[in-house]
Amino acid sequence: MLTIDLKHLLNQTQLRIKIEDAEPKIYAIKGPSGIGKTTILNMLAGLRKPDQALISINNHTLTDTINHIDVKIQNRNIGYLFQDYQLFPHMNVFQNITFMAGPSDHIDTLITQLNIEHLKTKFPIRLSGGESQRVALARTLSTKPDLILLDEPFSSLDDTTKEESISLVKRIFKLWQIPIIFVTHSNYEAARLAHEVINIE
Repeated sequence: MLTIDLKHLLNQTQLRIKIEDAEPKIYAIKGPSGIGKTTILNMLAGLRKPDQALISINNHTLTDTINHIDVKIQNRNIGYLFQDYQLFPHMNVFQNITFMAGPSDHIDTLITQLNIEHLKTKFPIRLSGGESQRVALARTLSTKPDLILLDEPFSSLDDTTKEESISLVKRIFKLWQIPIIFVTHSNYEAARLAHEVINIE
């Protein structure tokens, strides 16, 4: 179950997100550049404090500004895929994926599911945009998160790779049944992927 009730004033814009669903869904947060979409993800992840919020996943409260609850970032069990993927350049693909969780059968399954076995010894500088995204997604999923946040996940991809990536996220959702919240300014991406669209104006 996912409960988010968040209010925050940013540059004279009142950001408001309200979600209350018993079943996992894919949500798109849509709006023009600079309006605060990434800020919302950062508040969900615990990287920034909201003015007012109640955030709960599977009956585990992460943020409750009224009761002064603010769970630390590392204890939130949220997977966050940043817009630039933030892969470590000095580590190969396998080292990047296992950085937060360590080698395991779960990691091996992820690598197979995301079709990146042939990339394990490569370094990020040698990867295409789509390959980098799949590696970063594997790292995001390595800790078995309760919620996945994706910041403009398709913005730097060409049309063909974008379609492959949208299909990949759909497949991950179907396999894992984890709620996913992604940020976009694209009506097309929101329509193709999201079960519910939250417009920030």
